[in-house]
This record gives sequence, structure tokens and C-alpha cells, in this order.
Amino acid sequence: MTHLPHPDAPGRDAADRLDSWKEIAGYLKRDVTTVQRWERREGMPVHRHVHEKRGSIYAFRSELDEWAHSRHGSQVVDSAPAAEQPPEGAPPQTVNPAAVPPPPPGTRRLNVWTLATGVLLLVSGFAAWQLGRDRSFALLTGARFQQLTDFAGNAHAAALSRDGRLVSFLSDRAGQMDVWVTQPGTGKFYNLTQGSEKDIVNPSLRNLGFTPDGSLVTYWRRVVDPTGTHISIWAAPVLGGPPRPHLEGVAEFDWTADGARLVYHTPGPGDPMFVRDKEQTAARAIFTAPAGRHSHFPVWAPDQSFVYFVDSLEGAVPERMDIWRIRPTGGTPERITHHDSRVTHPVFVDARTLAYLASDADGSGPWLHTLDVKRRVPHRIRVGLESYTSLAASTDGRRLVAALTRRQETFWRFPITDTPTTLSTARRIPLTTGSGSAPRLGPGYLLYVSSKGESDSIWKLQGEVATELWSAPGTRIIGPPAVDRDGRRIAFSTRRNRQTSLLVANVDGTGTRIVTSSLDLQGAPAWAPEGQSITIASTVDGTPRLFNVPLDGSAPSPLVFEHSTDAAWSDDGAVAVYSGPDVGTTFPLKAVTATGEASSLPSVTLTRGARHVAFLPGGRTLAVLRGEMGHKNLWLIDLTTGAGRQLTDFGPDFTVRDFDISPDGREVVVEQVQQQSDLVLIDLPRR
Repeated sequence: MTHLPHPDAPGRDAADRLDSWKEIAGYLKRDVTTVQRWERREGMPVHRHVHEKRGSIYAFRSELDEWAHSRHGSQVVDSAPAAEQPPEGAPPQTVNPAAVPPPPPGTRRLNVWTLATGVLLLVSGFAAWQLGRDRSFALLTGARFQQLTDFAGNAHAAALSRDGRLVSFLSDRAGQMDVWVTQPGTGKFYNLTQGSEKDIVNPSLRNLGFTPDGSLVTYWRRVVDPTGTHISIWAAPVLGGPPRPHLEGVAEFDWTADGARLVYHTPGPGDPMFVRDKEQTAARAIFTAPAGRHSHFPVWAPDQSFVYFVDSLEGAVPERMDIWRIRPTGGTPERITHHDSRVTHPVFVDARTLAYLASDADGSGPWLHTLDVKRRVPHRIRVGLESYTSLAASTDGRRLVAALTRRQETFWRFPITDTPTTLSTARRIPLTTGSGSAPRLGPGYLLYVSSKGESDSIWKLQGEVATELWSAPGTRIIGPPAVDRDGRRIAFSTRRNRQTSLLVANVDGTGTRIVTSSLDLQGAPAWAPEGQSITIASTVDGTPRLFNVPLDGSAPSPLVFEHSTDAAWSDDGAVAVYSGPDVGTTFPLKAVTATGEASSLPSVTLTRGARHVAFLPGGRTLAVLRGEMGHKNLWLIDLTTGAGRQLTDFGPDFTVRDFDISPDGREVVVEQVQQQSDLVLIDLPRR
């Protein structure tokens, strides 16, 4: 087994290193603004570290040379937006949104014909802006679009049979999430699981697939029982019949085009990846990521020379991923993209073109991207305004199916009572900004984050008066605002052009200042007990670890020397509870004292997607989100006995992403995420 190489590993020639934007710009013979834009938009390889005395970024001449050569032969050319025009004399590009009949009239919502009109306008202007052999940017030129679903209920996580004639997907149209299958053009949908499954949604990997012969729909399945958490692949017959186990202990897989070889990974630490032949039971281990990180979405290259997959370069969060590849015999993985953002669902559409989903550096998206794996220059394919949650392809690459999604966040508040709260007793909080995220309660007010375009802002709602406290153009908030103990100050972390900063401000928005910009910050900040430092995670050698960052500008000091994020301090400052490394779909809660010593804690394991925890007054009761990957409720955990009490009982259609507890411990605010998604079939012309 091998691990991802760290870019600053021993053996690097010091002369190969450039230690500032100025040095990088000088080496490439461009100005600083241009090279920063190349990193943000073109994937130019730039690294970051946490050492105070060495600046915040660095790059290697050899990597820049390789990137420049793969991008434009042997010459770096500025790719500012004004230069992205079709060359003179280029043939006109057209998109025909055409000709397959639409589905039966439905109840709502994502108008694919409007989307296709957007494709006609956008793709025709975007295609052919670059000459050469790379045709991946023109993926949708001449494509035909067909909307597959338009009913009351969400449809997502779609998969295509190898011949492209069948589509499977997850949907709650019958009340709970089930596996469905349809034949495009018929308007008929068949429920294969009939309510028999409880936990089959995992947005971090490819949920569904087909067996090579197309007779079975395969799906990811999780069961939690007194013996632990069990993850495996099950299969349901396309023609009907009870589901049955298919690949025990496997989280995700892909067959070669000829069905002769299988690549898969298990849910163990580091997502161990294996390859085996169809007729063999013994498998070869080819890769394991460091503990706490994830390697998902394995897919074979058409010629079977490589296995492509998604992994993170630094840290464990799924928002910082890229595409890598490795030989099926193992070896050192090779990084293919440099998005350093949320990347999912890579699929091949021909021998050289990889299509996949990726968020922008500002966090928007995910959007459809393409990449020529030889030239390795990513292209965002601009199709309408909707973002994507899944992408799949037929074996010949002629047909794609995508899930297009719109999302809205809503806040609700309710008192803590002795019985579980239902939606009928919760009260919606109206926001002048329309929607918001990351709610945090202070004494008599609510803080939250609002997003607009490429920027985030922090708002304060006190009574019915909403006030913007902070905003900055082109800047995203990565760590929700944390309120200090007396409610007079807030701390938050931001990212701009991939540079992270920790800031503090007065709760009226005055006195904002940067505490540090030298750390590669991860997760949410928390005020340390003494009120003179902030506890927050920073990536060190690829692993997030908690640091105390003093407000006076002195050097940060490590608090935890292992994988640790998202700390919450008890009100007496005796202990901080934090998230440990992911193992499959779960992670443990751990505790540390103010002096950095491990503290005992009842065994608490939570499901991914719910890292925020909050102490109630007294320091012995912890509020957490507990449940399935796609649906969680709020629970209270007694840290003395380990006993749990359910605080909310929301239905399966009510998705809670975040929450907070009022300083007096009497009230809760939750963030509900409402997602509307439908499926679109895309038929590509011969290439």
C-alpha cells in the first residue's frame, strides 16, 4: 500500500522551491495578480503550510514547469476572461436541446428547456476558445437534453446501465428514500426497494450502479446495530424481487468495460482500495489514504491502465479534494487536478476526456467540468444556473445523466422541553436576506452567514432588526462565527484566493481585525476559556490539528497532536470536546483539557455531516446531531453517564444541517436545508 506523497517531503531540492507570490511571478515572468489568477482558475500548483516564519505559500519550479507544459505545450499564456474568446475563423458551435419528448407534466420545477437555451447561448460562445487536440471543453456542443423526472419529491444519485438504456436513482417520491429505475422515454418509474431500506444516502460517494449485465441495480447500504456500523453493497433485480447482499464490506466499486476486473474500496480507515479479477476471490491492495482522509469515486480508465479516484491533498474535509490516479498494480498516486475544492463523480466519456463535478474556489457549485487527461487543463462547462449533485455515464460515453439541484436554507427556533420537539411546535425565523446558514445564538441575538455571488457576509438579527456586521468582496466564511462568553465579541475564519485568515470583531461590527493569516485553517473556531485566544484546527503535514491562537499576535500553540477539528469548550473551561478522524461514515468525539491532556469521555460516535456540538450550561450535557447520513435529529448526551435523550423528532423530509443552543440553555435554533433536485439525460454526439 502507498500513501499520498507530501509535497514538502525530504528529498526535495531547496533550489527547486519558490517561497512567495513574488518569486513565483518572477519565475513565470508575469505579475502577481496573473499568477494568483492562474492558481485560482487554472489549477497552477501552489502549496500552503503553517510555519509562522516561512510565509504562507510556496511552489516548486519542477511542478510549475510540468503544469505549464501540460497547459499550453511549453509556453504559459495568460488566461484572463477577456482572452477566452473563440479564435477567428473557428466553426460555429450549436446545441440542439432537442428532440426527445418531455416527461409527463409534473408538479414543478427545474425547467430543462430553459437550461438548454442557456446551453445554446453559453456553450456556443465558450466552445473552441482554445486550439489544439484538447476537445474536452466542447463536451456539450451538439448535445440533446431530456428531463427525466418532474414529480413531487427529489431525485438524485442517478446511475446509467452500461448500454445507457436504464437509469436508476434515489427518490423520496413514495414518502421515504428508495431505489428506483426507469427506461428513458417511457415515463414509467419502478420502486425496487419498496421502503425496505432505512439508510441508503451518502452524498460523499457514488450511491448507485448496475452490474455489468444490467440485470441488477446496486446500492450503498448502512446498518447500525448493537454490534456496530455495517456498510456493504446490496443489489435489487431490475425486473423486481427482494434485494440481496452483493459485495459485503464494500463501500464503492467500478468494473472495467469488459467486466473482467473490479476495483473497490472498503469503509475502513483511509478507505483501503483493492483490485481483483472477476473469477478471483483474492484481491490486491493498491492504496490506502492516511487515517481520517477519504478516497472515493474509483473509476477505471477505458484502457485499464489507471484507476482514477478522488482524494484530498491536505486535511480530511470533503471540501478540499482533487482527482488522482494510480496503476492497478499499486505504486505512487499521481495528482491530476488542482481544484482544492469539493470534487465528485468522475466519469470517462472517451479515451482521453474525463467529466466530473467540482466547486469553484469561492465554494459555489458544484459545476460540470471536463479534463483531457493528457493535457490536464480543466474546463468548466457552463450550463444554466443550477448546481450538480451527481453525474454518471454509459460505457461508450455517449449518454450522461446528471442530478441538477437548487437548495434553500431556513432557520427554526423552539424551546428545550422534556419531550421531543416536532415541527408543529417550532417557529420559523424570517430573514431579510432570504436565506442563511451557520446560525449562532448570543445573548438576545442571532448571528448567521449569508451568501451572495462569490462573497459571504455575517449578519446579526436582534428582535426584528437585521444588521450586516462584516463582508468582503470575493471572500468566503469557512468557520461559522463563534460568540465569546460575555457575548461582546465574535471570531470567524475566512478564505480568499485560497488564503485563510482568522478574524475577531465586536458584536456590533466594529473593531474587526485579522488575528493570523499564516495558518491553513479548517473547521469552526471556538473561544478558549480565558478569552484571550481562539481554538481552531490548522492542517499540519496533511492532518488537521487543534491550535490555540493568541489574540495578541504571538505564535499559535498546539493543543492536540492528532487529527482534531471543531472544538467546543465547556462553560467552566475545564474540557473541550472535538471531532476525531473519520472512519467510514462515522467519527468519534474526543476530549482535551485546557493544558492539552486527554480527558475521559463516554463513547460517542456520530455520522458524518454533523460535526458541530454545543455544551449546555453546567458543562456536563452535550447537544449533538445524531442519525443517518441524510436525516438527523438533535440529541442531548449526558457526559457523566453517556445516556442520550432525543430533543427533536423531525420527519424524514426535514433535513437539519446545523444548530446552536442559547447561552441560557433554554432555546435551540436549527438550520433546515430544503433541496429540490431532478434528473436530466444528456445525449452526446459522436466525437
